[in-house]
Amino acid sequence: MGRPSQAIIDLAALRHNVNVAKQLAPRSRMVAVVKANAYGHGAVTIGQALQPLVDALAVSCIEEASELRYAGITAPILLLQGVGEPTDLITAAELGLWVTVASEQQLGWLEKARLPTAVRCWLKVNTGMNRLGVSADSAYLCLQRLLNCRNVVADVVTYTHLAAAEDLQSKQTERQLAAFDALNCSTQRSAANSAALIAWPAAHYDWVRPGYMLYGNSPMSEDRPSSPQLQPVMTLSSSVIAVRNVETGESVGYGSAWIAKRPSQIATVTIGYGDGYPRHAVNGTPVLVNGQRAALAGRVSMDMIMVDVTDLNPVRTGDEVMLWGPGLPVAEVARNAGTVGYELMARMPARTPRVVRDTHNKALKSSA
Repeated sequence: MGRPSQAIIDLAALRHNVNVAKQLAPRSRMVAVVKANAYGHGAVTIGQALQPLVDALAVSCIEEASELRYAGITAPILLLQGVGEPTDLITAAELGLWVTVASEQQLGWLEKARLPTAVRCWLKVNTGMNRLGVSADSAYLCLQRLLNCRNVVADVVTYTHLAAAEDLQSKQTERQLAAFDALNCSTQRSAANSAALIAWPAAHYDWVRPGYMLYGNSPMSEDRPSSPQLQPVMTLSSSVIAVRNVETGESVGYGSAWIAKRPSQIATVTIGYGDGYPRHAVNGTPVLVNGQRAALAGRVSMDMIMVDVTDLNPVRTGDEVMLWGPGLPVAEVARNAGTVGYELMARMPARTPRVVRDTHNKALKSSA
């Protein structure tokens, strides 16, 4: 038998979260973001499941789009960063991709290209994120150039990206939406990421672009009515491989980072940073053992963690351990590791198999 560590991917939960997103923005079309291997969930598996449910998919780069196309996914795919060099435009046209234009350089490449077919473009405008996008002052002229370009189909979308939509105390979103509304662009528009979809109805426009929330996690810094409705798509699980008693004053793990303050029972679990569990998770990080909350004890190693199960019902070798999933949000674990849930999921390594499940909790397939 192989290592028990696995990431269980629940497609029923994915569909549920898509429905939540649709209910929040019923008049908007949806681009589902599946970049970074669908936030670590498996891009092809998630893309295939989403294809009949949404209007388009979105990835970061042409390599990610190519993977989906070669797997037989025919849905429209938006390149969120556009192309990295002029020759990529030919590949984008051949694969039928939607192409972001986020700079005058990318626009110039498009105007000069000799493409086998015209492409649909999304014009990205910088309204305050200050990462990518043409300036608001140049947006109108860039749009006119796109509309007059022989390589572009007429149906252009203008969009922007919000920097702080998860923070309801910040005025940044209001400023960005005001700047976006002031653009002289009579096109379809898009601004809402997951946080804006949940908390900023004014940002919904014609297209919404949820990512994180589709995988069952709220990006909000405050609770929102829609947040509890989301269901985790990924459950990271493993099992206990050893249980031992530790006396007062004895240490556990590398660097003696955890020292028993009382006679304790320690369970060793087959999972570590080599399996995607965060190395910087601190003592006390919650872990579910047989559905009971326990606490991480000692430093995370490459292949194992130790958990203080002293106050739990008897724990034995082979007992089930959940690192995150239903009842233990990935964001809670991430806070204990000084990061965000996005990173923990997106960095899930190939070593940890994805076990895909659907309704009735039946395993459909397992893949690294």
